[in-house]
Amino acid sequence: MSLFVRAATLLSALLFASSASADCECGYVVNGTLYTELSESDFLHLKNTNQSGWLPQEYQIRSNVARGPFGKDASSRQVIFNPLESRYDWAGDGILGGDAGAQIIVRGGDPGEGGLIPMGEMATNRTDMLYGSFRAGIKVTDQPGTCGAFFWYLDDTQEIDMEFLSSQFNETSHPVNLVLQSEASRAAGYDAVATDDFQVHQLPFDPSGGFHEYRFDWFQDRIEFYADGVLLKTMSGDGVPSEPGHLMLSQWSNGDPKWSGGPPEQDAIMTVNYVKAYFNSSDTKRQDDWSNRCRDINAPNATCEVPEITAPPQGNVSAKTFFFSQQQNMTVNQTVPGDNPNTETSGAWSIRPSVQAFSTTMILLSFAFFMEWWS
Repeated sequence: MSLFVRAATLLSALLFASSASADCECGYVVNGTLYTELSESDFLHLKNTNQSGWLPQEYQIRSNVARGPFGKDASSRQVIFNPLESRYDWAGDGILGGDAGAQIIVRGGDPGEGGLIPMGEMATNRTDMLYGSFRAGIKVTDQPGTCGAFFWYLDDTQEIDMEFLSSQFNETSHPVNLVLQSEASRAAGYDAVATDDFQVHQLPFDPSGGFHEYRFDWFQDRIEFYADGVLLKTMSGDGVPSEPGHLMLSQWSNGDPKWSGGPPEQDAIMTVNYVKAYFNSSDTKRQDDWSNRCRDINAPNATCEVPEITAPPQGNVSAKTFFFSQQQNMTVNQTVPGDNPNTETSGAWSIRPSVQAFSTTMILLSFAFFMEWWS
């Protein structure tokens, strides 16, 4: 048997061993609940949507359908990536000026009677998210007349919302609207305010004054809403979604005085510096992938605790939140962005193999080829 064949045989054995020794191979744990999938977007350093795992939405809705005096004009032109100049920084102005991150914009000014208000919206590529913990670092606009939202969506009867109505902000009031769109809200004319799945929660800070983390944890029987790691509200009952969907970021206005108000007099910008999702997948292939890679759920480092923030994500210290996808060997067989600020490479999203397996492959193949040549 040649040295090359022997090396290849040894390589196969080592690859099998290394594939079973990656950190977090069985998943990510939030408050004792295990999730098998991960999706992390670091908008402070991502340069465009091709690298982000998000799709800007393109559509138009006339005023009669938008349920307001104006319609909506969603366009990729209103989703602007404004990363930091240096991959080593975690706060400051972006390369286009202003707050760094993904900017979701509503254009200001009167669009005319029955006109369409330009707005921005993004949705994740992945539509297989079924239960999980979802969080985003967001600074909302200070311009009255918009609705900024971080939400999970399947359809108008299965939706989990954290919404900010900028017209509600003043010196003494800074609310977030916690909403479950459900069959009950559809029966009420798509007005969740008239159901039990709606609450206005006053925040102890100004959401337009800086970045804060907004989060919801979705279980089979309840939804838990958080701000900066503090539990705000738990909702349960028939309004809890039961089918897979995707995450969305949106800012819009239709002039409805009972909700978004507006349109804003000036351009209104909602900036997002990250989104992190730890969830289970409804996709059978992803479920099979997890079964193959998670060989021993009780092995050391087979599961990883998701770190919780201890301060609002702003400034060079607290804005540097933890990303598993920016660590070595903690996202094996996960879909991760190629533009990692801790590496020199960039590119589209891909399935990440084991770093250990890749290193072993290169070393053994190099050795085998050398010995074949030497002999």
